Amino acid sequence: MAAVPGSVHDHSHDHDHAHHPTGIMRWVTTTNHKDIGTMYLWFSFAMFFVGGLLAFGIRAELFQPGLQFWQPEFFNQLTTLHGIIMVFGAIMPAFVGFANWQVPLMIGAPDMAFARMNNWSFWLLPPAAILLITSFFVPGGATAAGWTLYAPLTVQMGPGMDLAIFAIHIMGVSSIMGSINIITTILNMRAPGMTLMKMPLFCWTWLITAYLLIAVMPVLAGAVTMTLTDRHFDTHFFNAAGGGDPVLYQHIFWFFGHPEVYIMILPAFGIVSEIIPTFARKPLFGYSSMVYATSSIAILSFIVWAHHMFTVGMPAAGQLFFMYATALIAVPTGVKVFNWLATMWKGSMTFETPMLFAIGFIFVFSMGGFTGLILSIAPVDIQLHDTYYVVAHFHYVLVAGSLFAIFGGTYYWLPKWTGHMYDEKLGKLHFWLSIIFFNLTFFVMHFLGLAGMPRRIPDYSIQFADFNMVASIGAFGFGLSQLIFLRVVVKCIRGGAKAPASPWEGAHGLEWTVPSPAPYHTFETPPVVK
Repeated sequence: MAAVPGSVHDHSHDHDHAHHPTGIMRWVTTTNHKDIGTMYLWFSFAMFFVGGLLAFGIRAELFQPGLQFWQPEFFNQLTTLHGIIMVFGAIMPAFVGFANWQVPLMIGAPDMAFARMNNWSFWLLPPAAILLITSFFVPGGATAAGWTLYAPLTVQMGPGMDLAIFAIHIMGVSSIMGSINIITTILNMRAPGMTLMKMPLFCWTWLITAYLLIAVMPVLAGAVTMTLTDRHFDTHFFNAAGGGDPVLYQHIFWFFGHPEVYIMILPAFGIVSEIIPTFARKPLFGYSSMVYATSSIAILSFIVWAHHMFTVGMPAAGQLFFMYATALIAVPTGVKVFNWLATMWKGSMTFETPMLFAIGFIFVFSMGGFTGLILSIAPVDIQLHDTYYVVAHFHYVLVAGSLFAIFGGTYYWLPKWTGHMYDEKLGKLHFWLSIIFFNLTFFVMHFLGLAGMPRRIPDYSIQFADFNMVASIGAFGFGLSQLIFLRVVVKCIRGGAKAPASPWEGAHGLEWTVPSPAPYHTFETPPVVK
């Protein structure tokens, strides 16, 4: 894929004609995809720190046996809100921020298809975040039912539970509006000549993710609405005392919840698939197979939900079906990992910060994938269910998977976004501290889980003390390392070496044909792709 050089609109004068409101109203009323992308990214970063502070609270309590700081009820509020905020407040909005910034730039479109709706999608998020955070201060405190919001606990919680339900509804509406926008933009606004199979892989992964979101967010909305009516309107969907079935909630939740895992990882695959070819200076190996693998993962994600429920009393035939279906996902995932490695094979590799995060992603995400494969085996899962092994597994997938890709993508596109090169030394320091402290935190949790330490408990037996202390030290180190990231981003926004239009030698794609920073209005005349 290559843009015809003469056909790309000359944007050098666009700065002069970029008429837009200034000050606070620019951000409140903006319909520009770059402004909205920036707001998504800052919002997600702020929520990442809020979720991180809650994690600090959790790890401080678990530093040694006994109750040090929190009562068990408040500890469970911390774990619940940590999960909800990280999933819905930090990871998902960060990827939407990337989509807003990059999708129009990568497909040669002037903006998102529904620009006003794009603004609304973002501004729904801050009220939802306020509802979640303020729920700590209502009588009874925040919900303490786990991020999965399992019944029957949810039926018994105080008003903090209602605030969480409303927040999830609002964030769900925002996600669906954003998804409609992304699908419409990708399908209708690609530059002339850019067929679907010439589209950058990041756009492909987001197209598939957007369909997943539209399919499953209403399912979550249904589950929490049923919970709400159970709480206030005397229905008994999940309340066993009234004839309801708590296991029904688990089925509905995980029908949403498992595809949700892929909603949080597919865009990460897309980001890594952009970074690796650039720094290996080779085209992505097996582009078509990457597209088909991504689609297969999305489809398979709908038929594996009950592997989260092996312990609820499922028939053996059901266990076997979900066990094999889950293991099957390893095949397309393996295809992706193989293709990334094949892209690097005999490439002229350099190891700038985005590449370090991409390689770190492959290494650590693969470990999370292997532990997932182990957990897919029903007899093993029954043994390890609700232990720290599971905590380790999903943090390897979601922190080292989603978060490392988000960091890599930020470093990769930061010169395009700000017009300045970031501080490479600080970037590399951020990577090395992050990967060391990340493994220090979560690797030892595998051993805690194998030894039988249950999750969601504020106190534990003395035999788990050493590993918990190591995990807590790692968590504090990992959290503090992220201040370096903040420093790099702020420093890059405020100045630094001027970034050329294409700061990376091996980078290809339409976003690198426009100046850095990308002009306020891009591609008013569509580029032609051959």
